[in-house]
Amino acid sequence: MHDPPAPTAARAWTIAAVSYNSPDARRLSQALHREQTATYGRADDPEAAEFEPPSGVFLLAARSGGTALACGGWRTAGPTIAEIKRMYVTPAARGHGLGRQFLEALEHNARQHGMSEAILETGISNLAALTLYTRCGYALVASYVPGRDPRINRALSKALGTSAEGQ
Repeated sequence: MHDPPAPTAARAWTIAAVSYNSPDARRLSQALHREQTATYGRADDPEAAEFEPPSGVFLLAARSGGTALACGGWRTAGPTIAEIKRMYVTPAARGHGLGRQFLEALEHNARQHGMSEAILETGISNLAALTLYTRCGYALVASYVPGRDPRINRALSKALGTSAEGQ
């Protein structure tokens, strides 16, 4: 006898744009901040946000019952460059493909807004994030944030192509 197939990841959650000030977005952003501070001894201020359309967006993934599982956004960093920030998947939701699907949703949304490149930063100790980003086509680049510590921070970049290519 065989076990029934596991539900597909696509049916396990939905991803939608929300206000960065929504309760779930704030809760997950604060959890990310606590995790980064515990790992590195410091973290960017979670209060600073520039995710308002049309120069950015903040997305939230939630189970059908409403439990928030992941968050992240992009903001305009140049005429056609989107900077992905505050990407976070709750520990209980990790390892199920949500990170990849969430990153693809951010990239798709940025492409729809005319962005042709995505940049992001992560910490050297965040091996899961580094693995995800490189598997999704991101390559290491020089830091684009002045004063970053190269012993801690890693900057990555990826060409997004055009909106028609992403469909």
